[in-house]
Amino acid sequence: MELQYQSTRTKGKYVSASEAVLYGLAPDGGLFVPTEIPKMDVSLEDLSKMDYRDVAYEVMKLFLTDYTEEELRHCINSAYDEKFDTEEIAPLVYADGAYYLELFHGKTIAFKDMALSILPHLMITAARKNQIKDEIVILTATSGDTGKAALAGFSDVPGTRIVVFYPKDGVSAIQELQMVTEPGKNTHVVAIRGNFDEAQTGVKKMFSHEALKQRLADKGFRFSSANSINIGRLVPQIVYYVYAYTRLLGEEKIASGDKINVTVPTGNFGNILAAYYAKNMGLPIDRLLCASNENKVLYDFFTTGSYDKNREFVLTSSPSMDILISSNLERLIFHICGDDADKNRALMESLQEKGSYSIDDVMKAQLTSFYGNFATEQETSSQIKKVYEDTGYLIDPHTAVASSVYDKYVSATGDKTPTVIASTASPYKFTRTVMKAIGQDDESKSDLELTEDLGKAANVPEPSAISDIKKGEIFHKKVVEVSEMQQAVCDFLGV
Repeated sequence: MELQYQSTRTKGKYVSASEAVLYGLAPDGGLFVPTEIPKMDVSLEDLSKMDYRDVAYEVMKLFLTDYTEEELRHCINSAYDEKFDTEEIAPLVYADGAYYLELFHGKTIAFKDMALSILPHLMITAARKNQIKDEIVILTATSGDTGKAALAGFSDVPGTRIVVFYPKDGVSAIQELQMVTEPGKNTHVVAIRGNFDEAQTGVKKMFSHEALKQRLADKGFRFSSANSINIGRLVPQIVYYVYAYTRLLGEEKIASGDKINVTVPTGNFGNILAAYYAKNMGLPIDRLLCASNENKVLYDFFTTGSYDKNREFVLTSSPSMDILISSNLERLIFHICGDDADKNRALMESLQEKGSYSIDDVMKAQLTSFYGNFATEQETSSQIKKVYEDTGYLIDPHTAVASSVYDKYVSATGDKTPTVIASTASPYKFTRTVMKAIGQDDESKSDLELTEDLGKAANVPEPSAISDIKKGEIFHKKVVEVSEMQQAVCDFLGV
């Protein structure tokens, strides 16, 4: 039976999975959600004997039901190929009392590779299925990692162009270099004088700007998104948790049906929402630990039931989490208010108009599987040092936020349930922060020069993503005001 998708803000209008992938954002400004969360139809024991690609197929076929098996397997095999530097794609490493799921072995050494490697293939297949002749313009805001992963995924893909906006002083030096050295002829990278929330809001406004969309349509273009607001990004993320559980099962670390906990460093809420979907598919997940940095809007939400973005925006050492408007939370809100689009829309309008909303007790009661906490900058740095000194394992600041929150959870609850921590970026991506944390920072060296010292400290070879940017040419130098974002897109497209 074909699974359909609906907007979180409008009742009674349905689209297929491939149409949802093509749209990215729903026309009413809402996000596409499945009309039901499907149950897994292959046993965990059978999945434990499969590799990452086959597990991905068994999960994704349940959500992307209008893709044929041939189409979906082609997308999966094209994405999860030799560009990943480990055969496992996402290895599990036991360290300091938890299982770290390393999601950073792709081309840009961050977890965004895992879902963004497949999105271009899903999108081009979807365009073919729906007889779309227009050129697809991928419009994306990034807080650091999505940008380069999207650029790498869509670079020189026929029938697509991609525009990435990022906050000029809101990403690490290496993240910025990864983006501005992207050579693809169909790529355009623009820095804004503002923060990520302003970049994301600017992108969303363009999606809902009818006159702009018509102007593009007249010239043969249509917008789509590579952010996790696109269901084609979210569905591949569900695979992480099914894969991690079945690896633990296959290695006899757990027995079938045993519960695990999952800890996710969270900004835009997509990665932990994927774990929530996996839980609702029947994966034995008990608690979902939502880890925030000092931009702790999600911690406050899970603690109080009120979401309030009216606060100071903090620039931290974990920039991919420097977010005050967690877009994917809207999907969770929709589900916990009984899939009531009208009720959800009213809450989102309150967020837009007042910068805040509060959920009722009935909705709060459905959040019992979530645990929220946060790590300060000092705690993040201390956690990198602690894990390294105790185990020799080096983690990046985002993973350290999750690791710190996991320790707080265990301390508060005594719960020793086996736990998977989503390790979302390589320490190489945040060299200065990591080396400073372990007391090996050489201030006379640039971030790139420090990578050699990090390699020695971690006893891990330098990834090709780092060696590539060392010799990369800077192609993108444009910096604009937030108010100039739309014009930057029009200039690039020549419309």
